[in-house]
Amino acid sequence: MLIKTGVPTKEDIDGITPSKERRAKGPVAVIECYQKIPCNPCYTACKIGAIKEFKDINDRPEIDFDKCIGCGQCITKCPGLAIFIIDESYSDEEALIQIPYEFLPLPEKGTYATGLDREGKPVSRVKVMKVVEGKYPNKTSIVTLKVPKEYSMDIRSFNIEDYYSYNTMICRCEGVTLGEIRELIRQGYKTVDEIKRISRAGMGPCQGRTCRQLIMQEIARITGQNIADMPMSTFRPPTKPINLGLLTGGEDDE
Repeated sequence: MLIKTGVPTKEDIDGITPSKERRAKGPVAVIECYQKIPCNPCYTACKIGAIKEFKDINDRPEIDFDKCIGCGQCITKCPGLAIFIIDESYSDEEALIQIPYEFLPLPEKGTYATGLDREGKPVSRVKVMKVVEGKYPNKTSIVTLKVPKEYSMDIRSFNIEDYYSYNTMICRCEGVTLGEIRELIRQGYKTVDEIKRISRAGMGPCQGRTCRQLIMQEIARITGQNIADMPMSTFRPPTKPINLGLLTGGEDDE
């Protein structure tokens, strides 16, 4: 029960979830305010009337999802950090969610972390797409995350401790991180060659001398394959790029 665990039940969540059709149309606010308390800043923050007027200050907020445009003005006004924005129109496989965030340091745009559910359990890898730093007086920041669409109603926080591991550089030549490798494996790429072709990891000047084994280890760890049984990718001796001008002078030393 919510009152004992602090975690809403499936029925609680279903009661505040916009329809699948509405979520597909674009950004929309979701308010996870499950108990009657004397609070209405979300209503006063909404300038388009999507959050319905309270008959009693203790009423739970109600949203007209058809009116809501997902502007996010209500997010930082909620003292309980109970409001987030969900946008499932972002792409066929991914969604954007905007969540209130009051921890330091703030994550950097473009970094990866582990998305957490309402119980703090890991759900999926997420990418930080935008960070809006909170201003006085409430100083609540807003972090926009790119998440797999199937988890858009599950992820409510993220673990910044994974910042360092997910952003560890695996292929230095092509700038491919551990987080990107893990995401490709999650998408179904299970061999070094597949990952190489989609990400260019191992196609730089060193030809995978440093990253090939690391990628194989990660594939084995996630999929349970034995490295000894995994096919080796095609590679060539390390190369060094040269200026084409050096090849046009014939025998002239200059």
